[in-house]
This record gives sequence, structure tokens and C-alpha cells, in this order.
Amino acid sequence: MPVSLFSSPVFSDLYSDADLVLRLDEDADLLHMIRFEQALAQVQGALGIIPEGAAATIVSALETCEIEPIALSKGTWSAGIPVPALVASLRKVAGDDAGGWLHWGATSQDVMDTALVLQAKSCLHVLEERLGKLIDALETESVRHANQLLAGRTRSQISTPITFGYRIAQWAHGLIDAEADLPALRENVLRVQFGGASGVNSAVAPDGPRIAEALAEELKLHFSPSWHTNRSNILALSAWLQALTASIAKMAGDLLLLGRSDIAEVSSGTGGGSSTMPQKANPVQAEAILTLNAIVQTSASGIAAAACPAEERDGARWPLEWAFLPQMLIATGAALRHAQALADSMSPNQDRISSGLKDHPEIMAEAASFALAKNGVPRAEAKDIVAKAASQTDFKSTLKQLAPDGIDWDTVLDPATVIPACKEMTAEIFARRSR
Repeated sequence: MPVSLFSSPVFSDLYSDADLVLRLDEDADLLHMIRFEQALAQVQGALGIIPEGAAATIVSALETCEIEPIALSKGTWSAGIPVPALVASLRKVAGDDAGGWLHWGATSQDVMDTALVLQAKSCLHVLEERLGKLIDALETESVRHANQLLAGRTRSQISTPITFGYRIAQWAHGLIDAEADLPALRENVLRVQFGGASGVNSAVAPDGPRIAEALAEELKLHFSPSWHTNRSNILALSAWLQALTASIAKMAGDLLLLGRSDIAEVSSGTGGGSSTMPQKANPVQAEAILTLNAIVQTSASGIAAAACPAEERDGARWPLEWAFLPQMLIATGAALRHAQALADSMSPNQDRISSGLKDHPEIMAEAASFALAKNGVPRAEAKDIVAKAASQTDFKSTLKQLAPDGIDWDTVLDPATVIPACKEMTAEIFARRSR
């Protein structure tokens, strides 16, 4: 059993994401913490809070310093967090005179929360790029298959005909919402943290707000009052990741069903072999997406548990964010990667689709019921007539026998009549996308 699917040399290619791992690992975390200390010294020097010379020395010295994560382990074991050990090391790098001004008025949570936000910013850039590419691919495929009929299914049963293009548009629907939510999400999540020991900047009062505003500008983040006990921005990021992976999982789950041996209406993905059954092509990518979605959804409970810290800092709940948020980001990135592969390889099986529609003429039962009602048959009676016809061998002939004259059953029972409605709804879905 692997310690983690994301770090396992066996499983990581399937479940992890190398690009996002590099943005979230210990080296990246340390670089962002050091960047915070550089930026803090830079703005405090410019504002006259610390000597300009000391600020310049700190910024310059930290530019090329290298600290191995393992060097912070002993200090982290002692303090519960790596920042005290990191600051001690950085002060040595900056030298005795300048080092005394490093981390001026800040606290460990300022460093770690801002570093977390900077890492999230980097990850969101990758996720947005992949999300946009996936929506583009789905829109292209939706247009390509706009006239391809498909049996709609509700509660696992054949319902009414739709088009494959419309089904694809519905897969894109939630993704379009997620893409549209990104600007507001960034404004909410990507906030600088600078509050000092208990969040009120008492050590640098009354300059705390000035420092925080300048720090936000330097780091290209949004200014915010100290949010060390208000984790709503972390919850918002978690919720966005949940919604996004759920939408991806909807697509993967549908493709898994459409590719079942007994349905086989749409193929997608590269398929994986069985150790004993050579005829099988297992839907590995779709299955991986469903696993990754489950990881995201269950990890979100850990983020929620961290969102009610005790008093001004909680050393028991806070680490839950470090445990669960990175794996949510990595899982979402991997899910998007697999979804792109599925979107690029979807192929309807026209013979199976046509056969399914032919074998289930009652798929037009709703249309038949409404046609009868429009021709003066009471709704309840119309429903009974259609139900009786559906129970017979020849659906159309039975309807003709039981229904009033004058109804063009060839037109009413033609599944292609749904195509215009499907195209209209599809167009409405994609029209919601901001270009």
C-alpha cells in the first residue's frame, strides 16, 4: 500500500500532477516564505519602518540563499511550524546588522498563510489554463456532434432522445460556471496576510495597514485585514475545487456508462488491459477521474474542520489545511489532465446508437402523449393510450389504431425532431461563457 497516491512511483503518473507538485512541494513553499520576508523588508524599508540599508541587504542576501527543507525539521518538531527555524537561518544569511530587522512586526502565520496563497495563485494559473482548453475542446466536439442522436437516460432508464452534442454541452455547463467564478475567487482567496502576533499589528502600530497594503502590492495580492481566524477564503477555494472536480466527474461517469460493453455507444480514452481477459479495454482515465473527485470531496471535510480555529491561533486545526489543500489542488489538476484526454478521444458508435433507438421506439412516448393531447385527447387518456402502445410489439401501429385520425405519426415519432431544441439549449449553455 503506498503512503500517498501522489508521491508513489507506481501510482503518481496516474493520480498525481508533476507540474502542480513542483508548485506545492517543500522547496516551493520555502521559496514563497522567503519571498514574503524579502517583500516585507522591501516595503518596510521604502516606508521608513526599518532602515533602507538593512532592507536592501535583506532583499539582496535572500535572493540567492538556499535552505534545505530538512534543515528546518528539528525546529519544526520543537515549534510545530517551520517559520522560527527559517527566520533564524535567514537572519544568519542577512548578517548580524541587517538580520535584526528581518521579519519585523510579522508572525509565523503571516509568513505561512501568505506563502500558501502565493502557491494557490500559481496553481490557479495552471488550472485556469487547463480548464479553458477543456471547455474549448468540449465546445468543438459539441458542435461536431450537434446532429448525432443519442438516447437520453433518466434514473438509468431510457427517457427521451437528445443529441450527443447536447450531452457534451451539459458536461461543459458546470465547467463554464467554474471558469466564470475565477475572477471573484481570486479576489477572495489571494489576500495578503499581515497581522503580527495576535492579528492587530501591535508591534508596528499604527503602520500595520500601510505595510499590509504595500506588501499586497509588492506580492501582487489583494489587501485584506488580518484573516488569521477567518478561513472563509480557504473554504471558498476548497468549494471551487469541489465544484470543478464534480463537473469533471460528471463527464467521466457518463463516458464510463456510455462505454460499457452492453451499451458501447461512445468510446473514449486509451483503455487499459486486463491481466487475464484480453478482450477488455478498461476505462482507466474515467475511473481515475472518479477516484480523484472522491479524494477532493472527502478532503474538503478536512478544510472545513480547520475553519473554526480557537482564539487567535490554533495549532491543532491549522495543519489540516496543509494536509488537505495541496492534495485537492493536485487531484483537480490530474482530473483536468485526464478529462482533456477523454474529450480529445470521444467517438460515437453510430451503429450501436441507431440500433438502440430502433429497439426502443417508446423513447418517443412523451412526444406521442403530447401529440394526442394537442388533438383533443384528455391528458390522462393520452397517457394510457401511449402506455398501452408501449407494451405492444409494434409501438407505432398500436398508436395508429388507438389514436384519432389525422396525426402524422411518422413525424411525431421521428427522434430527429429533438435536434433543434437540443441545438438551442446547447447554444444557450455556451453563450454563458465569457470570452
